Amino acid sequence: MSTAQTDMLLQPPLSLLQGASLFLDVDGTLIELMDRPDAVVADAALLRLLAALDRRLDGRVAVVSGRSLAQLDEILGSAAEALALSGSHGGEYRWPGVMARPERPATLDRAVRDLGALAGQHPGALVEEKSYGVVFHYRMAPDAEEPGLALAAELARTLDLQLQDGNRMIELRVPGGNKGDAVRRLMERPEMMGTVPLFVGDDLTDEPAFEAVAALGGAGILVGPPRDTAARYALRDPVAVRAWLAEAAR
Repeated sequence: MSTAQTDMLLQPPLSLLQGASLFLDVDGTLIELMDRPDAVVADAALLRLLAALDRRLDGRVAVVSGRSLAQLDEILGSAAEALALSGSHGGEYRWPGVMARPERPATLDRAVRDLGALAGQHPGALVEEKSYGVVFHYRMAPDAEEPGLALAAELARTLDLQLQDGNRMIELRVPGGNKGDAVRRLMERPEMMGTVPLFVGDDLTDEPAFEAVAALGGAGILVGPPRDTAARYALRDPVAVRAWLAEAAR
C-alpha cells in the first residue's frame, strides 16, 4: 500500500466524477462529527444533493458506512430507499432486489453491558449499540479513553469480536469484512461494473476502501486533517465535500 500525507494531496478535479461510481461515508464526510451519534440526521440540502448525484451518475451512488442499515435509514430518511447502502463495515447491504444481513451474535449483548457499565463511571462517555456492533465513544470523556480501549481489547479477545479503531471511539463488531470488501461487492452491480470507483471518507475505517478503489483504477478522497493515507486526493471537511460534489454534479 502506498501512502501519502494529506497535506501533500491535491483537491480532486471536478472531472473526476465523470463516468464514475461514487461511494460515500457519512459521519465526518457528509455530516460533521457530533458529540452524540444518535443526534446525526441529514438536512434537506444534503438529501437534495444525494438525489442530484444519483441522477447525474445514473444510479451509481452508494453509501458505505460503519453505521447499521437501520441507523442509515433513520439518518437519510426517504433518500435511503433510492440509494445502494452498505452498513456495518460491509457486514450488511441493501439495494433494489438485494438485501443481506448476518445473524447477530449473542456476545454483542455482553459487550454492550460491560461497556455500558464502564461508561456509567465516566460522565460524557457514550455507548452506541448497532445491529452488528457496539461503539464506546469517549469524545466527551477523555479520561475514559484508556480504560475503554483496555476493556474493548479484552472483550474482543474473550468474545471473538473484531476491534475497530475510530475517531475518539472504539468499536467491537462482528468479525470479517471491511469497507474495501463493501466497495468490491458494490462494483459487481451491473450499473457500476467497469466504471471508475471513487470513495470519499474521513476515518481509519475508510482506508481499506481507499485501497480497494485504487486497485480498481479509481481514487480515494480523504476528508479532514493530515495523516498517512492511501487516498489520492483530499478535502478539508464536510462543507468542502458538499461544495465539491455539488459543483462536480452540475
